[in-house]
Amino acid sequence: MTVASTGKTFRTAEDIGDDDTLINVEAISSQTNAVLGLRMGTTTRAAMDRQLPAIAGHLNRLLREDLGADGDSEVRKLLREGTRLVDLTNRPTPETPTFGTYMYLRDVALLTRRLLWVYSERNGRDVP
Repeated sequence: MTVASTGKTFRTAEDIGDDDTLINVEAISSQTNAVLGLRMGTTTRAAMDRQLPAIAGHLNRLLREDLGADGDSEVRKLLREGTRLVDLTNRPTPETPTFGTYMYLRDVALLTRRLLWVYSERNGRDVP
């Protein structure tokens, strides 16, 4: 039996995780700007909750990159902090007060920016 090819390549999660094209410097920079632009007094909890998956996803992708931690204690420190932040037990839940969610988002966005800078420096990329 012959099966027609769709021409699409199927990739596993492991394949995608190794693809350096997933680090979209402009998109990550834009997302961190959006999160850091949120204001506690004028942003709803629902708006914060919508930002959580994307910003945590960006941080998680950067944590999987080779950022030179072997030779740089500051990078190792940033990676430990990032690992702690993306751990599901540390992420906000519906029971987390709005201020806690707001602070979590800011912490993730700021750390993501720092790791994006490290990534960009190591890979000769400009950060917008």
